[in-house]
Amino acid sequence: MDLIERLKRIRSALYVPGSNSRALQKVRGLDADMLIIDLEDAVAEEDKEAARIEAVAATREGYAGKLVALRVNGTASRHHLADMEVAAKAAVDVIVLPKVEQAGQLGGLGRSVIAMIETPAGLYSAREISAHRACAALIAGTNDIVAETGICPGPQRQGLELALQTIVLAAAASGKAAFDGVYNALDDLSGLEDECLQGRCYGFAGKTLIHPGQIGIANAAFSPSPEELAEAYELVAAATGGAQRFRGRMIESMHVDAARRTIERAAKSHASGSK
Repeated sequence: MDLIERLKRIRSALYVPGSNSRALQKVRGLDADMLIIDLEDAVAEEDKEAARIEAVAATREGYAGKLVALRVNGTASRHHLADMEVAAKAAVDVIVLPKVEQAGQLGGLGRSVIAMIETPAGLYSAREISAHRACAALIAGTNDIVAETGICPGPQRQGLELALQTIVLAAAASGKAAFDGVYNALDDLSGLEDECLQGRCYGFAGKTLIHPGQIGIANAAFSPSPEELAEAYELVAAATGGAQRFRGRMIESMHVDAARRTIERAAKSHASGSK
């Protein structure tokens, strides 16, 4: 399975500070589908070089069964070139690039990239960014979108809907996955569950996370429920081709294809990081 298809199976993507050697070891035993080793926001200015060294060592030791990404500092940062030198040495599957505003920023990096859409300019260019040959997926940088636009989201993220759907649609137009932004309230697990379910409803493949305690909720929310899986099996078994009646509604080939994707996602979700 190629990288783009593997990313569509990712339910949980956990940011891990590259400067925290203890965390880099601990996450090996966690159930996150993908790890994003962070050299950007999670690392203090004075710790950048140490984080690069830790990231190389940790990834070379390996994270069996997980996709591993490295978030570098953005192309406008003075740390970007040094981070990219480290990316060439680290054993990672993909680079996460923050604050992407133009598709041209992805060219010349020499790696597959998950592009973070975090600014108004990035939102307007999201379709072209997603369509770039180096782009493997998109991440919604919701905290930065709020800061950059002045949006004051409501309890159900009212005000952010257009930005979130723009990112999902841009990714879908290129056949790629989009990942929802982080949930900041670490102790509000009920709120996290609601936001994960909302994100799945919007079309996100999974959610980016900032704490290990959020992993289980994200994995459950972005996996087919037993009821969804049972209905998918029944629909596929009942399909005879063309339009027909199923459980009081009309179905056709697109519904059968969707049911098969549900079955496939359920089967592969726990092996999402396997090579």
